[in-house]
Amino acid sequence: MKQTFLSFGLLALLVVLITGCSKDDLGKSGDGFDRQEMLKIWADNIIVPGYESYVSSLESLDAAVSTFTSNPNLEHLTDVRAKWLEAYINWQAVAMFEIGKAESITLINYTNIYPTNTEDMIKTIESGDYDLSSVNKQDEQGFPAIEYLIYGVRDTDQAIIDLYSQEMANHPYKIFLKDLTQRLETLAKSVHDDWKNGYRETFVNNDGSEATASVNKLVNDYIFYYEKHLRAGKIGIPAGVFTGSESSEKVEGLYSGKSKVLFMAGLDAMQDFFNGKSPDTNLPVEGEGLKSYLDFVQEISDGEDLGLLINAQFGLARDHAELLSDDFSGQVENDNSLMLQTYDELQKNVVNMKVDMLQALNIRVDYVDADGD
Repeated sequence: MKQTFLSFGLLALLVVLITGCSKDDLGKSGDGFDRQEMLKIWADNIIVPGYESYVSSLESLDAAVSTFTSNPNLEHLTDVRAKWLEAYINWQAVAMFEIGKAESITLINYTNIYPTNTEDMIKTIESGDYDLSSVNKQDEQGFPAIEYLIYGVRDTDQAIIDLYSQEMANHPYKIFLKDLTQRLETLAKSVHDDWKNGYRETFVNNDGSEATASVNKLVNDYIFYYEKHLRAGKIGIPAGVFTGSESSEKVEGLYSGKSKVLFMAGLDAMQDFFNGKSPDTNLPVEGEGLKSYLDFVQEISDGEDLGLLINAQFGLARDHAELLSDDFSGQVENDNSLMLQTYDELQKNVVNMKVDMLQALNIRVDYVDADGD
């Protein structure tokens, strides 16, 4: 009898020890993966360096615009266009991070709504009375609005230069162009400064598995951006996927013909983030990311490794996109089938990530799918 009680005691102690160890080992994520370490990699190696590059490129754009508006000529116009494209490409690397300050100020809506409402924007410019912080002005600013003012406001380069060369007090187009670039810079700096002055710690320390935890929120933001902005905005909407009617005027880069380079930058940024790859060449090439998280939980999809499957699908989407012309507007008008094929390849990774990956990582979708797909 005494031996029986001893056995029960040892068994109870063993259960307590196993339960205690399991809970400690699994940590806040519940699966044993070190989410906080991944959050540090995301913040320090990807997000903050991405914003630093973005802010720096906007400062260069602002300086180029000041030079051009002070002395309009072809050389300075060409420089403005180059600096605009550089900053726009850098934007693609941070646009998916709609969290913290970027979320509270709805940064993406003031940065990249296209197509620009050119009719209302011209009225705004000529009135000289506007508040760019108004939600009613979101489609009259950002990169697409600047693009119109340096590419589309007149039919030829010389006509654009002549417009900005007009000698008049308080030249409305010069003032508005400068206001647009300065606003982009101000908004970007506010987000970057917030990360540097406290939000980074808040983000990293919120390493649990709740719906409001940093990993859950950012992974949802990431997939939402992929689904709604990369897949639908850049490809699906102009290709007419959701309406059955082609809309070549709704492409990104409408006036510059830079649709493809912007799309490719966005696609690369999304895959790099998936793999934990930093845009800063001075930092480790790859760190903890969604790929390594998936590897850790050993999720298998249809007999294949899910991380490998997602990367392969990124590659297939890129292969199809490489066949597109630089100007997506012309592509839609001349051979929309290639746009539709690219969309189909992008869509496959929506399923891979939104269904299989989220299930593997035990993360619930926190947004509503509104486009019927």
